[in-house]
Amino acid sequence: MPTSELNSCGRMFIQDKNEGGLTLALGLKDQSHHQQILCIGELLIDFFCSDIGVNLAEGSHFMKQAGGAPANVAAAISRLGGVATFAGKVGSDPFGDFLIHTLNEVNVNTNLICRDSTALTTMVFVSLQSDGERDFMFNRGADGNFVTTDLPDDKLREAAIIHFGSATAMLGGAYLDAYFEIMDKARQAKQYISFDPNYRSSLWAHRTGEFIELAKRGIAHADFVKVSEEELQLISGHEDLNTGVTELHRLGAKVVAVTLGKNGTLISNEDQYAKVPSISIKSIDSTGAGDAFVGAVLFQLSQLTTHGIAQLTFEDWQAKIQFANRVGAIVCTKVGAIAALPTYKEVME
Repeated sequence: MPTSELNSCGRMFIQDKNEGGLTLALGLKDQSHHQQILCIGELLIDFFCSDIGVNLAEGSHFMKQAGGAPANVAAAISRLGGVATFAGKVGSDPFGDFLIHTLNEVNVNTNLICRDSTALTTMVFVSLQSDGERDFMFNRGADGNFVTTDLPDDKLREAAIIHFGSATAMLGGAYLDAYFEIMDKARQAKQYISFDPNYRSSLWAHRTGEFIELAKRGIAHADFVKVSEEELQLISGHEDLNTGVTELHRLGAKVVAVTLGKNGTLISNEDQYAKVPSISIKSIDSTGAGDAFVGAVLFQLSQLTTHGIAQLTFEDWQAKIQFANRVGAIVCTKVGAIAALPTYKEVME
């Protein structure tokens, strides 16, 4: 049975003594109804160099895959049986066609994806060099041209939960303005806001301070915040996880989840916090695991009203995080962020 104790900050830490973790008491009683979740952000092409130990200049063979963190989240929700809509912008080109088709294949609503005839679909090129470092090139295109008017207010209001998890929105331009304007609208409408800052060091090389300030702005709006351990330390300025989480709550986050890879997830609702263990797996490719985790959390929340979410106990949150840990772990056992996504039945087997 779990035991609890107060830490030095006066917050209750719940320690699960059972190595197997909590019983999977998910509380998913009604699978027939889900509120709509809207994911806003980038949908792009990832070109992975299949040549081993080379930089991009030396590489000759590339594999094309659909990418973009918010798109991965939408796909995860839909694969589990939820109702997900994606809003973003791609080029009026074959790559844009491919990306929309990919999301349609997993039943994500793509009606809010805009096409841009003035810019190509955004592309990322990645190779793994002989020293283990990644060579990375980001060609920003249509995603950066997304503006507030691309998302009509009536369509925004149709969603009960809005997920802001873009890795590119905060880089600047029209998209940056639109991102926070839409977030402001969602907050005013009392919609449930999920935020993942999705830090990419290759995108923010000499602008880390700017990223931190923008991430704090997003956290201040959010009901649910998901960060990695690196992101928590960067944004909060604290190495200690508990102190860092306390800072995110001070900024305004209601619930914080810190993903810790094979060590599970630290979950906190400000009054209590606990580490929820993951399951043991043989990892093949961790790409998209964090996005799948977020999708799994939001999938479960979508079965509740906003009032119902507010009434969740800390034990309820632990159970939902355990389910999300399972989804993220399963994704690591296969290749491809979207192709690896499990169905609800597969998670429960």
